[in-house]
Amino acid sequence: MSYQGVRSVGNALGGDRALVIDDAVDLAVSTDPLVLSLVVLAVLGAVFGGWWLVRWVRRPPGTRLKRVLASYDDVAVLMHPNPDPDAMACAMGVAEIADAVDTDATLQYSGEIRHQENRAFRTVLDLDLETVESSSDLAADAVVLVDHNTPRGFTGAQTVEPVVVVDHHPGNGAGTAFTDVRPDYGAASTIIVEYLEDMGATMADDDDDESEGGFEISSDLATGLLYGIQSDTNNLTKGCSKAEFDACAFLFPGIDEDDLDRIANPQVSDDVLQIKAKAITEKRVEGSFATCDVGTINNVDAIPQAADELMHLEGVTAVVVYGENDGTLHLSGRSRDDRVHMGETLRHVVSDIPMANAGGHARMGGGQLSVEHMRGIGPSDGLTCVELEDRLFAAMAGDRS
Repeated sequence: MSYQGVRSVGNALGGDRALVIDDAVDLAVSTDPLVLSLVVLAVLGAVFGGWWLVRWVRRPPGTRLKRVLASYDDVAVLMHPNPDPDAMACAMGVAEIADAVDTDATLQYSGEIRHQENRAFRTVLDLDLETVESSSDLAADAVVLVDHNTPRGFTGAQTVEPVVVVDHHPGNGAGTAFTDVRPDYGAASTIIVEYLEDMGATMADDDDDESEGGFEISSDLATGLLYGIQSDTNNLTKGCSKAEFDACAFLFPGIDEDDLDRIANPQVSDDVLQIKAKAITEKRVEGSFATCDVGTINNVDAIPQAADELMHLEGVTAVVVYGENDGTLHLSGRSRDDRVHMGETLRHVVSDIPMANAGGHARMGGGQLSVEHMRGIGPSDGLTCVELEDRLFAAMAGDRS
């Protein structure tokens, strides 16, 4: 390459890169032409190598996830215990991405699907889901966690090291190959939608040509993801970011409105209505806060539904409903009070009770604690339900003592 040719390369790259090449040329031009060539090759290699490195690092998350899934023959897509529409929709999305790279995906969960809305979601969208009671039941060594970031709810969960984690809940869980946790998002389904957009996916009934990657979003998947977003944000009214609205707009052309209506309006069982009625009639209200012990229950999913009902009461800005099932006290809280971070409130209330856990977002939270440990088994002094409610009211009022 001639001297002027090297100068032209420098000018084409522009700015600081041109100055670097000019300096290298000035240093080498009076020497052997071979040295000049080596200098040019070294500089060009560094420049273009850096450019490719930046491109590699800045690959969209959806593209990176697709590459990770492609490296496995099969994966187990694991939802949190008692999966809700957001978790199931995320699992559907990951399974579709896996299928696009010829990776078999098995959708699994521990616990039960009890909430009528969740059961309708599974039935209407005809989901093939498998249950997990121990780590040996996992369908593959490669585990993908969706809508939670730490395996839980089955024997040996603590030994599972997921390769992928996709979630919107706060936590320290991570995947060995891919981690995407966004607590500022209202739903994990929103993250999956962005992955699909990264892949250039289109709706199956779109009049345009097939997407660049040959990936089409089925009506079931579009409907599931949209409902997953709606359910976790109370119809786009709680905990939303701009991303939720953008995702819904992207999905809207592909949804099945009849299926959406069937999922959103399932029949309600008598026990759920009874628990809601008890929460309304037997609530304890102090100022703008309310709590209620709904007693021993068979349907744990009725507790958050009862909490939602209490939030409709005029003048009430934060509520916690709790009830006992099989020796465990389940708590569910809701808040529309800027002073009350519900996840932190519940975490504080149970912090000194052995075998208890709680947390969540600012607007909603949940927790579980052993009734025996709450009553004094272990190092704690013991707590009655009335004292628990006193703690709840104090914590909602900002007392962290």
